[in-house]
Amino acid sequence: MKDLTPDRSTLDPIEIASRDEIEALQLERLKWSLRHAYDNVPMYRKRFEAHGVHPDDLKSLSDLAKFPFTVKADLRDSYPFGLFAVPRERIARVHASSGTTGKPTVVGYTQQDIDNWALLVARSMRASGTRPGDVVHVAYGYGLFTGGLGAHYGAEKMGCTVVPVSGGMTPRQVMLISDFRPTTIMVTPSYMLNILEQFHRQGIDPRESSLEVGIFGAEPWTNAMREEVERAFDMHAVDIYGLSEVMGPGVSNECVETKDGLHVWEDHFYPEIVDPKTGVPVPDGEMGELVFTTLTKEGMPLVRYRTRDMSRLLPGTARSMRRMEKITGRSDDMIILRGVNVFPTQIEEQVLATDGLAAHFQLNLYTKGHMDALKVHVEAEIGDSGGRAEAKRALAERIKGVVGVTVEIEVGDPGSVPRSEGKAVRVVDSRTKG
Repeated sequence: MKDLTPDRSTLDPIEIASRDEIEALQLERLKWSLRHAYDNVPMYRKRFEAHGVHPDDLKSLSDLAKFPFTVKADLRDSYPFGLFAVPRERIARVHASSGTTGKPTVVGYTQQDIDNWALLVARSMRASGTRPGDVVHVAYGYGLFTGGLGAHYGAEKMGCTVVPVSGGMTPRQVMLISDFRPTTIMVTPSYMLNILEQFHRQGIDPRESSLEVGIFGAEPWTNAMREEVERAFDMHAVDIYGLSEVMGPGVSNECVETKDGLHVWEDHFYPEIVDPKTGVPVPDGEMGELVFTTLTKEGMPLVRYRTRDMSRLLPGTARSMRRMEKITGRSDDMIILRGVNVFPTQIEEQVLATDGLAAHFQLNLYTKGHMDALKVHVEAEIGDSGGRAEAKRALAERIKGVVGVTVEIEVGDPGSVPRSEGKAVRVVDSRTKG
């Protein structure tokens, strides 16, 4: 793989500023953001007053813990435009999450918000090893989902040539990668596996492709998957994080030279880690639920938004800004099986470590007697005509030994696990209700 470490002279000065400088800027912007929310969003004014706090109570960054949380239900309850902090006429764009139940969560952006978003995605791409003038293949979905347009505007801001493919039509994806010769691909990691499969189906060696860096986001993925993709394509695989409620992709990003966690762009987002049960902040280095407060958003500021993503905050390395560890799962999609907490990413690591199995998997929670049970659907590698019994035994042993639960394993034919053109459906809940 090429050395794609960016020239430090090209970085934004704040990326390598001192912690004192970063925290002084955060405090200034946090005071503005709390005041902006209080003055212009009725829900925040009522919520602050109910908790007996006022924006003027923020004297230090630690004072933020006095303020109430925002949760996803608040966005749904305010549907469609109840959390906007500017007149609707000033909203330049609206995005919305698809959601699995109820109404979608709607997010509004002013033109300044859009400009900041493009700058942060461009910063993230530079950290990933992308350079001005590169060809960028965007395979995130376009539309109300923030992935496609977020990546698109960031790549244009960086001065790249953008190929706005979106998701789906996987054979065409491979054709365009072969013909247009992009150096960067932006895509969900699960869909990148589909693209890899298609390379093999077409008899094309993925290591001979032009791709130098993949920027993967929108779903949790493991370092084991990173190794799988990097080995298959001889390219760097870098993690990008974001969520539509806070902005979209580009809230944090790994640096290609270290790949040791995602640097949070702390000049625009203030991160906290809290105990998911009590909501009490925990010290840096401890695992908990990731919480963000926006520092510069005009259209829809968010105060202490509980992401439900599980991570921990670590000191900066390649940049001065703190890192968040790769997301291990979500506090609300965590499976509790016979008293053991199980995240899909833990299963993924064991699937990737088992010989004879492809990287695709799906978990099925079901009721067995009066107990919850878990079946892991996997599939044999293409061309593997035997060894399924051994792979099944080995995977069951790995999951039992590492994760601590006994599961049923089903090894199907290649292609038998449902594929996704966006976020993979990792968990199917078939448990008996009531």
